[in-house]
Amino acid sequence: MGFDCRGIQTEISSERNEAPRPRMRHRGAFCKICAKGFEVTGADLSTDMLSVAQSKAQALSLPIQFFQQDMTELDDLGEFDIIGIFCDSLNYLKDEQAVRQTFEGVSRLLKKGGLFLFDVHSVYKMEHIFADETFTWNDEEISYIWNSFKGEGAHSVEHELTFFVLDEGSGKYDRVDEMHDQRTYPEDSYVKWLEQAGFDSIEITGDYTMKASEPTAERLFFAMVKK
Repeated sequence: MGFDCRGIQTEISSERNEAPRPRMRHRGAFCKICAKGFEVTGADLSTDMLSVAQSKAQALSLPIQFFQQDMTELDDLGEFDIIGIFCDSLNYLKDEQAVRQTFEGVSRLLKKGGLFLFDVHSVYKMEHIFADETFTWNDEEISYIWNSFKGEGAHSVEHELTFFVLDEGSGKYDRVDEMHDQRTYPEDSYVKWLEQAGFDSIEITGDYTMKASEPTAERLFFAMVKK
C-alpha cells in the first residue's frame, strides 16, 4: 500500500493535547490522511465536532464525507480497508458491552483483511497517573485546571475540567466547565473481545513507539486484521 498506517496512528494521537475531549476520531487528522490519497469518511456523535471537521475539510477542498453516528451503532457507512478510532475515544464508552458493540460494528464495516487501529489509556495510567491528581496548563489563549478522581467502576476516572478561553474581541477570558468520564480495561480483555468480533494478528504497542507495551505504558496502540 505504500503507507505507514501505524505511523499515522501514532501521529494522530500524539498531536493532540492530553486534556480529554470526547471524540470518535480526530478531525484534523482526516485532512492529513485524505491528502495522502485515501478516500476518507468520518463519523462523530457531536454535531459541533462534525461542523468543525466539515469546515476544515472545505477549507482545504478535501472531499471527506461526515456522518453523525454513535460509535456503538455504526451502520450504513460503506465498506472500508482501514478504520481508526483514535485519541482514547473508546475510553468514553460506559461499559464492556458498549466496547464490544463497537468492535462488532467495526468488523461489519471492514473488508476481509482490513485493518482496525485504535488507542486507549492503560490500566496503569488510570490507576497511577490520573487518579486523584491535578493537571494545569497556562498560555495566552487558553488555560485549564484539570482534576481527576477515581470513578465508580474498575479502572475508571472522572475528569473535572475548567477552561479559561481568550475572547479576542473583548480581551477577557470565558470560563468553560466540563466533566468527562473514562474507563479502560486490561489488555487481555481487549484482545478477547477483538477475537470474538472476528479479528486476528493483534499487535499492541505502547506510548508512541513501535515497541511492545511495557507494564508502565500509559497509552496502548492496537492494530489488527479482520479475518
